[in-house]
Amino acid sequence: MTEQETTFVEQCRAFLQSRWKAVAAGIEAGSFCDPLLPDHVVLRKHVVSCLTSPTKSYHYVLPTQVLAKCVNPSLDSHSLQASYAKAGAFDARTIAHKVIVPFDQENHRVLGGAPEPYVNNPLRCPAITAKFRNQQKNKDDWDKLIMVLDTVEQQSEKAFTRAVLDQILAEIYRLLSTVRVLYPTPNRVSLAQTVDAISKFTASKSGGDRVEAVCTALFRTIACEFGLFDEVRRQKVNVADAVSGMGADIECCLKGRVVLLVEVKDRSLTMTQLDSKLDVARAKQISEILFLAEQGIARTDHSKVQERIRSEFAIGQNIYVSRFQDFSAGVLILFGEKGRVRLLSLIGEELDRVGSDITHRRDWAHLLKSL
Repeated sequence: MTEQETTFVEQCRAFLQSRWKAVAAGIEAGSFCDPLLPDHVVLRKHVVSCLTSPTKSYHYVLPTQVLAKCVNPSLDSHSLQASYAKAGAFDARTIAHKVIVPFDQENHRVLGGAPEPYVNNPLRCPAITAKFRNQQKNKDDWDKLIMVLDTVEQQSEKAFTRAVLDQILAEIYRLLSTVRVLYPTPNRVSLAQTVDAISKFTASKSGGDRVEAVCTALFRTIACEFGLFDEVRRQKVNVADAVSGMGADIECCLKGRVVLLVEVKDRSLTMTQLDSKLDVARAKQISEILFLAEQGIARTDHSKVQERIRSEFAIGQNIYVSRFQDFSAGVLILFGEKGRVRLLSLIGEELDRVGSDITHRRDWAHLLKSL
């Protein structure tokens, strides 16, 4: 590449990183507003269609072409090759392969994982225009690509082009929820590494999802390693126990019967919460309840909770209250290295199973990679 091309690639990479960070932060905070809505509903639908097209090469077109146009408004976003016989022609393949492909790989191959999408047959033409429609097998999505790029060129405004790019990035971010994250579980892991990874993971707020996933994986590992349970059940964190039919956040079963209820609290346990679960346990005739409360028993209810635990024991109800770290410390030692590796793997499986937010799944993958 020439020095000018190198500079352009670096500018595109920097601009993409800046907009991706802003869009992702907005979606995660719940403050993102789709820039093409409500005025450009059809255009937004075409963006989604192109990013999810059966023709994988098309997934890379809009991010590449619109990004280049954002960085250099004088370019023609239809252009695929510098030989395109119109003003604003440029080599889009360089941006696709040096900027968008690495971006795709960094984000779990959400666009499809193609290493060189612009050398595939659908994009072996000078430009994305009607002139080259007949050489496309997927003519419908080709027309949609043209429609989006035509609109960008017709508007010819920096603000509008950036709005289209932001919409493209928002749709890519949303597609991440459908992607299966690769979790690089290590072949061996120490007790200290395991505790550190879990502590870092559960330290971030998640509405209870992270700590529930870890706890569920812990009890599934107990089932695998020690055979104390033959099934461990958990619903999504935002599904109420009463709605799901579950007695608590986690149910541990043996021979078809629930033998242990596990209620996970990322805060402190109150008397009201204890009473609520006691009613459920009695109704279901379950005598063992474990509360894993990260902040222990609420200070204002401490004496009442302790008294209730003692009185319930007298009538056959066993109630345990512990912090996850305290409860898991000895268990992780008994697991040994093999069991700890299994636990780390099962945490990822649990995050995938309930469709946890991409931020949680991505963070767990990054933590495993650092071990």
